[in-house]
Formats: sequence, C-alpha cells, structure tokens
Amino acid sequence: MRALRFAASLLLVLAVLAVYHWVLAVNAVTAALTLLLAILLISTLWGLAEATVASIAAVLGFNYFFLEPIGTLTIQDPQNIVAFVAFLITAVTASQLSAYARRRTAEAEGRRLEMERLYALVRTMMLRGSARNTASEFVQDVMQAFGCSAAAFYYQPGGEVFRSAPQVGSVSSAVSDAVSDAALSAAAEALDVSVDRERGIAIAPVRLGVRSLGSMALMGAQPGALPGAQPAALPSEQTLRAIGNLAAIAIERARAFDEASRSESARQSEALKTALLDSLAHDIKTPLTSIKAAVTSLLGGAEPDQRELLTIIDEEADRLNRLAAEVVAMARIEAGKLHLEKRPVAAAEIVSNALSALPADARPVTVNMAAELPLVDADPEFAAQVVKQLVENALKYSPGGSPVVVSAERRDARIVIGVADHGPGIEENERARIFDKFFRGRRHRFDTKGTGMGLAIAKGIVEAHGGRIWVESEPGQGSVFYFALPAIGGREN
Repeated sequence: MRALRFAASLLLVLAVLAVYHWVLAVNAVTAALTLLLAILLISTLWGLAEATVASIAAVLGFNYFFLEPIGTLTIQDPQNIVAFVAFLITAVTASQLSAYARRRTAEAEGRRLEMERLYALVRTMMLRGSARNTASEFVQDVMQAFGCSAAAFYYQPGGEVFRSAPQVGSVSSAVSDAVSDAALSAAAEALDVSVDRERGIAIAPVRLGVRSLGSMALMGAQPGALPGAQPAALPSEQTLRAIGNLAAIAIERARAFDEASRSESARQSEALKTALLDSLAHDIKTPLTSIKAAVTSLLGGAEPDQRELLTIIDEEADRLNRLAAEVVAMARIEAGKLHLEKRPVAAAEIVSNALSALPADARPVTVNMAAELPLVDADPEFAAQVVKQLVENALKYSPGGSPVVVSAERRDARIVIGVADHGPGIEENERARIFDKFFRGRRHRFDTKGTGMGLAIAKGIVEAHGGRIWVESEPGQGSVFYFALPAIGGREN
C-alpha cells in the first residue's frame, strides 16, 4: 500500500514536469510554484516520507528541465544555483510543515475522540449501583467506549478480578489471559501506567489520592491472534490515567452512596426500634400499675400460706416496672429526647439523693467528699440516677462484707464522682465494652440478674451533661467507676 503511494507521488511530479515542459512551456517560476503545490498536496494526503521523495524528484526534474543548461543535471549560472537551492529548501520545508500540520490535526482529532469516549464512559459508570457492580461492569463499559478487544479490572477492597467475558473464536479469548491476576495485583501498587504497544496491552493503577482501589488492563488484538487481526490502537498514557482516575471516582462515589444508604437505613431502623420500645414500655407500665396495686391490697389481709406467693408477684412486678423504666430511659437517650433540667447543685446532694433511693436492706456505703467543692451544673435527678446505678452495681458484684466507697473531688474544671468496690474486677478486653447496651462480662453472663442496660443508661445521661464516664479496674482487685460533670465557674488549668 505504501509503495503505491510512493509511486503515485513520483507520477504526480513527473506529470507536472511533462505538461509544463512539452505541452504548456511555462517559465521556471511557474513550474517551481506548481511543483511546491504538488508536494504540499502529497504531504497532506499521505505524509512526510512520500512528500520527501516527491521533493527530491521535483528538484531533480526542475534542474533537468528548467535550469540552464537544459537536459543536464548540472548548473552553470550562479543565479540558477541560488534558485535551485531555494527551491530545494522550500520544497523540503514545505513538506515537513505540511506533514507536521497533518500530524497535529490527527493528534487533535484523536484527543477529541478520546474525550468523547471518556465522556461516554463517565455517563455510563455514574449510572452504576454499588461499588462492586461498578468495578465488575467497568470492563464492559471501557470496551464499549474505547473499542478494546478485552479488559480486566482488579478490585482491591474485595480482592476480586473481573475480566471481559471471552467469546469462542474472538480476539478476547485469545488475549483474555495475557495479564495474570498476580500482575494486576502488583500493578495496583504501582504509581504509573505501563503500555506495551507491540502486544497491545496497557496496565494502569486505579488510585484515589494515595489510596489504591485496584488496577485495570486494556487489551487489543495481538498480531496473528486471529486472521487479519491488527494491533488495537490503545488510548494515550494521559487518557489511561484519566480512565483510572474516573474508575476510582466512580467506585468511591458508589461506595459513599452505599454507606449513606446503609446509614440512613440503620438510622430509620433505630428510630423505629426506639419508638416501638418506648410504646411497648408505656403499654407494660399501665397493667403493672394495676397489678402492683392489687397485690399490695391483697398482701394486707393475706393468709400465711398465700403471702409467700403474693410477695413473689409483688417483687416481680417491681422488677418488671424497673425494666420498663430502663427501656423508656434507653429509648429516650438513643432518640436524643433526654430533657435535662440543669441547675447548680452540690455533689453531696447528688450522692445523698442516690443513697436514699437504695433499698432499706442495702448494706452501708462509705462516702468520702473533698472539702469546699464547687457546685455542679447538672440535673439533680438524672445525676443521682447515675450514682445509684453505679452503687447498685458495686453492691451486686462485690462480696457481702467488702466496703463500697463513693467519693467526689475536683479535677480541673470538673467534679469527678467515683464508686469503688472490692469485687472480682473487669478483664482488660471487656473494659472497652462495659458501657455497651446489653453487654455482660464473661464471668457474670448467666449468674446475675438485670437487663444489661444500666451502665449504658448511665453513660447516656453523663454524655448528655457534656461529661464522660469511665472505669479503672484490675482483675481480683476491684473496680472504680468514675464520671465527670462540669463545675460551675470552673476553669481548665
């Protein structure tokens, strides 16, 4: 094919020389200008190599037919030498400029096509669903947009490799295994693209900033893979980087959308659960009030053999009532509907109210209060509920004869109240979860009564005050639960 273009270029030059020498008999200037136009036409149509060959033929023909002495390749007149050199330089320069312009036009057209294909790829990928689906369908999207014969994508978060489906007798089946899974995995950690034009394979990392999301491989037809197959024209390195960046953005967008959908579903589920618990707890409290009133009335005139059963009913009604109250409190905390009525209150008052609410048969609790403590900005009722919960836990989990100590002291701009016991302590791996709802330690999971919501409620109340709660414990040495509330007029040191 190229030999025919060279032959056609020579024939065009010879035709111009023959017409102007034997038919029209024009002067040298007209012949030179016409030859230059022919060379520009050849460069525009076919390229620099054909135009260069035509320039050499035109220079030799111009010298032979139009410069003295006519019919020879020699030049005697100095002016003709200058004209010859000028024509030679002009012909070669014009052919090179025309070829350069043609090449730049082709490059611009190629970039325009790549931009159009990138736009089509963007539009397609942005309509995908989950991050995994976006990654798995990328291979078909990029093949359709750029006309690749095969494609592969390594999705690093899932450790999966997606390849274009091979078809029997197609180029895709011939090159689908040209890039191994290991090569794709290694390319995910690379920083730049790798292009093998001879094999028609390009591999590029897919990264979002410094975070790797995987890698991709675009493949063309290998020479000889199929009869008449030609190497596919792969995108430029800049376009390959743009495709990788686009894939990363589309996957990250899909992942963020997935997380937002899950978060919204979880939020709605939590709100529904909270509403149901709140409603259920209120529905339970109404019949419990009636049961409690009836049992109390019956206990007043019960026979000795019936008193024991009625006492059990009375105690279990109290337990169910406490359970309903805890469910309501937990529901309000999780729904953000815990309404505090804060006022300046003394830490001694909070502790005193908490201890006075303990059962009459509870064993004594020691109180150590630092002198001249500033007032606390808190809701007295809720703050006392936290102290009561911590003291009840200490009494429940420590031996009968061991002391339980409630303390209060100032630490910077906060008042810290602590409840210490000499129980079995809390294992290190359980301390981080001790304030979770329904969590119980391994030792006491089955042998201690309760709902498992007490500490979670205490944590919610403290955090609603803008404070924090924590535990310090050593197995076999006991535990100390602390919570800190802001002091009135306190300043950080």
